[in-house]
Amino acid sequence: MKTILKNTLVTCVLTVVVLACGGPAPADTNTSQPVLPVMVEPVELKSSTVNEESQAPIYKITAQTPYLDPATDSRVQAFNEAVKSIVDGEVAAFKGGMAEMPAEPISAGSSFDIQHQLIGQKGNIWSIQFNINGYADGAAHPYHYSITFNYDLQNGKQLILDDLFLPNSNYLQVLSDISKTDLTSRNIGFEAGFQQGADPLPGNYRNWNLSNEGFLVITFDEGQVSAYAAGPQTVTIPFSSLTQVINAQGPLAPFLQ
Repeated sequence: MKTILKNTLVTCVLTVVVLACGGPAPADTNTSQPVLPVMVEPVELKSSTVNEESQAPIYKITAQTPYLDPATDSRVQAFNEAVKSIVDGEVAAFKGGMAEMPAEPISAGSSFDIQHQLIGQKGNIWSIQFNINGYADGAAHPYHYSITFNYDLQNGKQLILDDLFLPNSNYLQVLSDISKTDLTSRNIGFEAGFQQGADPLPGNYRNWNLSNEGFLVITFDEGQVSAYAAGPQTVTIPFSSLTQVINAQGPLAPFLQ
């Protein structure tokens, strides 16, 4: 087995700068939460790629891991550790499955590939999608799935979908209604037993991103709202369609300006 590490610079150079008018807001005397310093140092989104091959069993892994540079701030370091953990975890899971494979290949062997793309970045909010493609030797067809990563760099925390919306709002029902209307209009067999994949359940809306173009992007993996042959489905919901449930003062604020 050999491992080749190669650092590559993502072609787009991005900066994240918070402009403080007159400095950060004073601390709220009624809370014990610390006031985090404003981030002023520009950072670039870069990428490192790992290529790994095995002969017994035969497989090839290509994994692309994004990271922010420079990583002098602890919040940037936390971001880098979080995305690395995602990629490392998916690679480890694939290798675990390979332990069950026969040493002699059935065809050309197995493969696993992780790529990422930046869907949106405004202010200190970063929204990344990981696209995973794999094949287990001897299987009828490859498999594909996605993982999304949304991060508030200023506050050093990974975002969940609930963070975007007003407390106690029925946002999942709103997302479900819009998604079902969109998916029904497509020739993908959605109404033939796949409607539950878009029901208003947190697990159905686990893969989401924020787009710089003003959309909440929902990704449904293959087999979730349609047959495998139809592939994954993406529903783009304009922020303007969610004004009744959006928390305009929350993480979405930079995208609403």
